[in-house]
Amino acid sequence: MIGVIVVMPLAFAKTNEDVTIAKIKGKDDLVCHLENLGFIKDAKISVVSESGGNLIVRVHDGRIAISKSMANKIFVSEGMNGNIR
Repeated sequence: MIGVIVVMPLAFAKTNEDVTIAKIKGKDDLVCHLENLGFIKDAKISVVSESGGNLIVRVHDGRIAISKSMANKIFVSEGMNGNIR
């Protein structure tokens, strides 16, 4: 598939696989909160582990726990950067 970038919710990302944030969907206050935690467009992140419906996510040099429902609002692509609409 040339030129196609697959985007999925972070909740579906494989453990220990680097993904790139394509966009965050949600109300402005949620988007702002996630951005303050380091979840910004084009940032490289990865799911470290999943337990009890929560995810531990590597963001920059830290690890952050988020709920699976919040992870469903963070859309990521595998491997490539690109303009996602």
